[in-house]
Amino acid sequence: MSESFVIIGDGVAGSSAAETLRENAPDADITVITDEGEALYNRILIKEFAKGKLPEAPISIHDESWYDERDIDLQLNTLVVDIDTDAHEVTSHEGDSYEYDKLLIATGGTPAQLPVDNSDAEGVHHFWTFEDARKIKEDVEEADTGVIVGAGLLGIDFAAICGAQDVDAHYLMRGNAWWRYALSEEGAEILHDAMRERGVTPVFESGVDHFEVDDDGHIESAVDPNGDEFDADFAGVAIGLDINTEILRGTGLEYDDDGIIVDEYMQTNLDDVYAAGDCTKFNDLILGDQAQNGAWGSAKAQGECAAKNMLDYGEEEFRWVSSYSITHFDFPFLSFGHPTQGDDSVERKYSDTEWRRLALKDGRIVGGVLIGDLAPQSAYKQLMREGTHVGDEKEKLVEKSFSVDDLEAPVADD
Repeated sequence: MSESFVIIGDGVAGSSAAETLRENAPDADITVITDEGEALYNRILIKEFAKGKLPEAPISIHDESWYDERDIDLQLNTLVVDIDTDAHEVTSHEGDSYEYDKLLIATGGTPAQLPVDNSDAEGVHHFWTFEDARKIKEDVEEADTGVIVGAGLLGIDFAAICGAQDVDAHYLMRGNAWWRYALSEEGAEILHDAMRERGVTPVFESGVDHFEVDDDGHIESAVDPNGDEFDADFAGVAIGLDINTEILRGTGLEYDDDGIIVDEYMQTNLDDVYAAGDCTKFNDLILGDQAQNGAWGSAKAQGECAAKNMLDYGEEEFRWVSSYSITHFDFPFLSFGHPTQGDDSVERKYSDTEWRRLALKDGRIVGGVLIGDLAPQSAYKQLMREGTHVGDEKEKLVEKSFSVDDLEAPVADD
């Protein structure tokens, strides 16, 4: 009798898991369940669609026929409301049950809501799904003024969208710099200048106390904690993800507010249940700690890793250096690994549009940010993967044309 696999979620983690399962288990029963109304699409490109730079067509990756050709049962518009880990079955909102031998949870998360008055008003947007992108594009094309909240990698997408659509926007940041946990003020100022050139004004030590709305319930301004008011008929909020933990209650699965706890094989504390993507806190063998990383490449690799271990536990451990690129400006930007982690760092500015910073933990690189020149990324990632101790020579790491050969005597972990 063939094994049955159920995957909750059709993002890149769930879809890559389904593909890997089918390649390695041609006779298995595979079901993919998603509450979205369309099959896998490129989440990286939906921001270009919202900017008005791409039509819809190139953004789709799989259509429904892709699943049919591989004999994968795709259930669209289906919300899983219960997971019974004892009975090995999940139940949908319509009462349908799906039995499994192995289950993969790849549900991602839901954009966190601002806990302020009128945060649900018309014109306030979150950016996660293709449908979100369609609504954002429609509204931003009609907007004259805007505000952006959330000084991170998703928030800057809103800044770029406003800039591309000629919206006069203010970017309200709680600290003194964009993505201040990964960038110093010196590095962040390169991004600030690029925003200003596109009509987006950074506002520091700010945030949102509440939104003002008109008589129709549409946003018309944002008021920050200092009492300053900013006109806005469009707002983009990107303050993180809430992992859907309600469905996990009573399942026996180990989880916390940051995600489902999995090991380096993507297995949960229950033998027949795995998780991958944004919803996981995985054992990061490079960082040496539990970590979360939902970047596209990382989520895809987690899905593939989970699938291989669902078929044969211990087959492949997850050891991955993630990358995240920003392509909105005239210079390249790349973050990799865990640039907000570590107990030490080293950085250097080379020009008005070239800067880099590396985060270190126990003398080893655990992440970094490169602006302007991405050439050293391969060397840094190699040192990360090999666990090379570089703390004694950290200043060499930021020499402009750094290579691994520049280190005197690199020593890797046993």
